[in-house]
Amino acid sequence: MIVCEGLVKIYKTDDLEVVALHGLNIAVAPGEIMAIIGNSGSGKSTLLNILGGLDRPSAGTVRVGEWDLLKITDDQLVDYKRRTVGFIWQNNARNLLPYLTALENVEMPMMLGGKVDRAYAKQLLEWVGLKERMYNKLHQLSGGEQQRVAIAISLCNRPGLLLADEPTGSVDTQTSDMIMDIFRRLNKELGITIVIVTHDLSLAGKVDRVVAIRDGMTSTEFVKRSADQEENGEKHEKTAIGEGHEAFVVLDRAGRLQVPKEYLEALKIDGKATMEFDGEKITIRAPKIHVNQ
Repeated sequence: MIVCEGLVKIYKTDDLEVVALHGLNIAVAPGEIMAIIGNSGSGKSTLLNILGGLDRPSAGTVRVGEWDLLKITDDQLVDYKRRTVGFIWQNNARNLLPYLTALENVEMPMMLGGKVDRAYAKQLLEWVGLKERMYNKLHQLSGGEQQRVAIAISLCNRPGLLLADEPTGSVDTQTSDMIMDIFRRLNKELGITIVIVTHDLSLAGKVDRVVAIRDGMTSTEFVKRSADQEENGEKHEKTAIGEGHEAFVVLDRAGRLQVPKEYLEALKIDGKATMEFDGEKITIRAPKIHVNQ
């Protein structure tokens, strides 16, 4: 569903150039539900904005389904945003019109697309648990209920891809769990591909695959252990997102990898390191002698 290879995004002003993505590689299978994590400034929101058609890539490859987002025209981009991708922001104000009811909010994008399907709009609100609240205006809904309206809106034009930027960042734990249950149900019943960007590691731990981005590149991948591994009692170290996932470093096509910062700090490695290969494993150590930087 998503293929990014060597993806680069550069922001330029008159006297400044910032590289937000440094040749990022990532692939997401059709029907997958996965999470992207990373610190502020890592590039994860930039990636989401490119996938959502809200920003243009500078170089590399980025494809979503049949669309090449590097070569897409402005007219095609409008069609892409209306029919292929749904977007959920943490800030409800970007999704919702306060003077409309929940149902009218879901119908609005349908109207812009040229066809209002009221039966489907009602069905979406039922799916997110708002059957009894669909005629309420937004000021009559809680923050969690408004976020569920936003989920319904993102699905109103039957997209194949759902992008969620910190979808549980402004709700409590109980509502966060409810939203994740909705995502899993939509993924299972509709087959929609879901990509979630989050700072919340507990939320990330509830999906099968998590990709960590650092300095504009994919650095680490966490994959949920299979049922067979659990039954066989295979032992794994606890990862950053919990005990249910196994961590992998990600190598790009040139064989480069990002070693986790905490590992380098523990080994007191800064700038350069020695590396040895004994035929079975690669060992990275701090240099035994001073190396000019």
